Amino acid sequence: MSRIYEALQRADLERKNAQEQEDQQFADPAVEADIEELPPVKGDFVLSDAQRHSWKPFSSSFPTLADRGASVEQFRSLRSRIYQARYEAPLKTILVSSGMPAEGKSFVTSNLAMSLARNGINHTLLIDGDLRRPTLHKLLGTASSPGLSEYLAGTAELKDVMQVDTSFKSDETGNAGSLSNLAFIPAGKCGDNSSELVANHRIEELVTVLSPHFDWILIDSPPVLAVTDAVELARAADAVLLVARGGSTPYDIAQSAQTTFSNARILGFVINAVKELPRTGSYYYYYYSGKEPGAGSKRRKEK
Repeated sequence: MSRIYEALQRADLERKNAQEQEDQQFADPAVEADIEELPPVKGDFVLSDAQRHSWKPFSSSFPTLADRGASVEQFRSLRSRIYQARYEAPLKTILVSSGMPAEGKSFVTSNLAMSLARNGINHTLLIDGDLRRPTLHKLLGTASSPGLSEYLAGTAELKDVMQVDTSFKSDETGNAGSLSNLAFIPAGKCGDNSSELVANHRIEELVTVLSPHFDWILIDSPPVLAVTDAVELARAADAVLLVARGGSTPYDIAQSAQTTFSNARILGFVINAVKELPRTGSYYYYYYSGKEPGAGSKRRKEK
């Protein structure tokens, strides 16, 4: 009887050892593959290591490059609202999105970034998070890769994907015509795996590492109702700024876009491409139309 019991014990032990070896055989390669595919984010990034490029921005796409004008004042007004939102709660990283394509989110994101960068000593980072239809590199007139997609895939480091401009020179005040305070991360090479890339949480690690180096970080995302990437990217942001196109975006689309970001802090909507603005007073009409104000009106002073 004891021999039978001992034989059963040996057989049971052999089965357990064989199962453990089989589990280890299948588990180890997966772990090693994950480590090779996504190396840990380096926290010792130095801004001076960023790539130097000569940007050639289209002047028609960047009204904020002008010294004065109605468009400049509109973005200065938006900039002031952003500063006010910072007083209400901590705010540095902003995701800019829209409900559907062609509503002007990339135009708004890039011009707001320039407006923030040209305001004193603010260091601003602009990230093209639209890995499906990237636009910002075309507006800035610079290379599109390597960029965010390569970084998220673990094939490039921060110093390889970040750009700073070398063509613009600072004036005596450090403002007009200067982009020295603006850094840019393009989208990189587009692919069909963008959803997987933005969902691997490396965008959050990127923002954590770069946050000490910048006063503002703006992320241009895909339209939230078209793809799911924007919701994933919003996890790395402090708040979301939505863009709608005046006279074009249906109310239900704008409402659905806001609802989709229900777990995020919504700063509000920017109404882009408004052709006719309400004349609610001479100051308001001047401020947004570029017309001279009437008697008794006041202009807002730029800080």
